[in-house]
Amino acid sequence: MIRDVPIGHPDFERLIPCTCRSEELARQSQADLHRMSNIGQLSRMTFESFIPEGFGLDAARQANLRGAYEKCHAFAQDPAGWLVILGSYGCGKTHLAAAIANARLAQGHSVLFVVVPDLLDHLRATFAPDSDVAYDEQFDKVRTSPLLILDDLGTESSTPWAQEKLFQILNYRYNSHLPTVITSNSELEKIDVRLRSRMTDPDLSITVAISAPDFRASGEGSSAASQLSSLQFHADQTFEAFNLRRGELSDEERENLRRAFDTAREFADNPHLWLVFSGPYGCGKTHLASAIANHCTQAGYAALFVVVPDLLDHLRSTFNPASTVTYDRRFEEIRTAPLLILDDLGTESATAWAKEKLYQLFNYRYNARLPTVITTSDRPDDIEPRLRTRMLDELRCTFFVITAPGYRGGGARSNNTKGPGRTTRSRRT
Repeated sequence: MIRDVPIGHPDFERLIPCTCRSEELARQSQADLHRMSNIGQLSRMTFESFIPEGFGLDAARQANLRGAYEKCHAFAQDPAGWLVILGSYGCGKTHLAAAIANARLAQGHSVLFVVVPDLLDHLRATFAPDSDVAYDEQFDKVRTSPLLILDDLGTESSTPWAQEKLFQILNYRYNSHLPTVITSNSELEKIDVRLRSRMTDPDLSITVAISAPDFRASGEGSSAASQLSSLQFHADQTFEAFNLRRGELSDEERENLRRAFDTAREFADNPHLWLVFSGPYGCGKTHLASAIANHCTQAGYAALFVVVPDLLDHLRSTFNPASTVTYDRRFEEIRTAPLLILDDLGTESATAWAKEKLYQLFNYRYNARLPTVITTSDRPDDIEPRLRTRMLDELRCTFFVITAPGYRGGGARSNNTKGPGRTTRSRRT
């Protein structure tokens, strides 16, 4: 039917379904979405069949996977905003996304679950002469679906047409605040910047980064990650063994070092977001970072402690024909570590390749809000700009400058002597 509205009204001369057919049309639309999603093949993937503890995972990765499970389960009860699930192949992200879809369908709601390459194929198929669905109709069903779940974003052919269609869909849903779930094993920086900016908007989107490796690897990931860590060489650097140098420093320096110690203890009790310690060699920053790692390890929280030049060497070694670990697998272990401690940033070889790898690592953990501790002797202005912008973000990072000079093992100084520097502290409150 056509509504009786004045010229210029948005519904002028527009065909509108009769109210007597609205329920029938709604059922037909739901059936079309269900058929397109092909969710029947994934009907076994429910929250009940998911194993939150995984297989052969350490305590930290078990906690990470259970946290992802609980966030997805809560989203299924009340879909609001966007949920972005990141992780490597086989970590469980598709199962969790399908579980959300199956839970909503069981509650009688409309859901469109579709693998991104398949979605683009569905849209291309509408241009065929024998297609019984017009492109505009199919496209509108996708972008206005009550709940859209896009699986494997980043595996599609990155043609200009594909990029434009995905942007149009996600931009519409972003502006309309329509519930959307996205899974991806791609590095965020490799996703179209227009999509990435919407996926990482903290006002709309929740990012869940799953650190568990492929369940078929039976815990291989955690074993390999432990081989990267040099924490065993810092086993004696604990909070109890830390020297506050009471008879050596000025009042100002001693107070600054005490606050650095308290900040490290607070972070170790609840690893959250990022913590950066900056200061001269020997000021205690590596000891505090090691103490955090040792404390968390004793509490059952997996910590990967690695010196930055060693980290880059580990990545380079994967290109050796004799390497038993691929580059992708090694990099994935590092960037998804439940707690990553990077010691001595700034001492690495500043090649273009090294800068790019560090940026990819920083950018992933920054967007995924994964707990990270960094030590550096560089001043903020000397840090590579792309890294610096993330390290100085006060909403996600505590940047603590230690003003105490390098420890020399003696030579007490007068408490009335003024220290050479001042404390600069950017802290999330």
